[in-house]
Amino acid sequence: MKCIINAKLLVGDEILEGKTLFFDNKIIRIDDKANENICEIIDAKNNYVSAGFIDIHIHGSGGVDVMDATPEALKILSTTLLTTGTTSFLATTMTMSSQEIDNALHNIQEHKKKVTGAQILGIHLEGPFINVKKHGAQNKAYVQSANFQLIEAYMNEVKMITLAPEVEGSESFIKKIKEEYPHVILSSGHTDATYEEAVESFTWGISHVTHLFNAMPGYHHRKPGVVGAVFDNEDVTCDIIADLVHTHPSTLDLTHKLKGDKLILVTDAMRAGCMKCGNYDLGGRNVEVSEGKAILEDGTLAGSVLKMNEAMGNMLKHTSMCLQEVVQAVTQIPAQKLGIKKGALQKGYDADIVIFDKNFSIISTIISGEVKYKCLDF
Repeated sequence: MKCIINAKLLVGDEILEGKTLFFDNKIIRIDDKANENICEIIDAKNNYVSAGFIDIHIHGSGGVDVMDATPEALKILSTTLLTTGTTSFLATTMTMSSQEIDNALHNIQEHKKKVTGAQILGIHLEGPFINVKKHGAQNKAYVQSANFQLIEAYMNEVKMITLAPEVEGSESFIKKIKEEYPHVILSSGHTDATYEEAVESFTWGISHVTHLFNAMPGYHHRKPGVVGAVFDNEDVTCDIIADLVHTHPSTLDLTHKLKGDKLILVTDAMRAGCMKCGNYDLGGRNVEVSEGKAILEDGTLAGSVLKMNEAMGNMLKHTSMCLQEVVQAVTQIPAQKLGIKKGALQKGYDADIVIFDKNFSIISTIISGEVKYKCLDF
């Protein structure tokens, strides 16, 4: 058994001080004092301690991408994320050829349990079932109508699907997944849906919206679109890229005020995440990375190079969110959406834990009770 002392424990809406967190591979309890005779003690040195961060939308980092479809790529991505406080994630694919998508899905299915860093919770299929009018950085040449056969062999691993509900064939697909695979999060994204179409899609099974504001019509006072539909529905969750590039600080704050505990932070990071500036590849397309931006040759934003701890810092600095709310947006809320016992320092939950300072610099990352990363200065 291990315990963490001298910590500011982020538990729900509270910050607990003078308490000790006990855990093995699961959270055991929060108590007053540590017993040095039975515990391996970790001294947090008055820093913050929270549940591990969960990223439900990430393509790559550390020079690799999920679409590389190799065990080594998943290993590097898993290890790289430890430095950002991310302890688990959905390996996210993108719109490429059916064969390349199948290769990536098969690779995740075969090797997701073999990574030793951040855990792979499953697959987020982003495309190819999107609207060609809102393809963004996705390659429009490979956009196709919803095709269950493409993913049928991987439904145990698929946890989230981003698609355009207004495209022909999407309605029956959404209803099928909702009925037969209720564990899958159906999300509207890369969509040109009107407000009315978005509202109707919520009745079919769409319960989430991917990178709100991006790759969809902007909010207009006569055509509120998907954004307006999300703002009007208190049950639908959404995620947002808080890199100050994809969304303005004012927009981030407005979204928090309107969505509250239905807002999830994601990175949407591509292979250049945690890397130096330069030229990189995304789905076979050249991406130039500089000054925190990843841009295709035509000027289109190509995912991000955002780190989860940076996203948290941006939200705390530029919005009215308090620290507890920021932490919940990357722990408790995504965990509840996925239906998993992670995301909280609560008895019986997985001991995925992060120690970080007031600037969100990651001091230590613990997964299933094992210290996987420790800052050299700590």
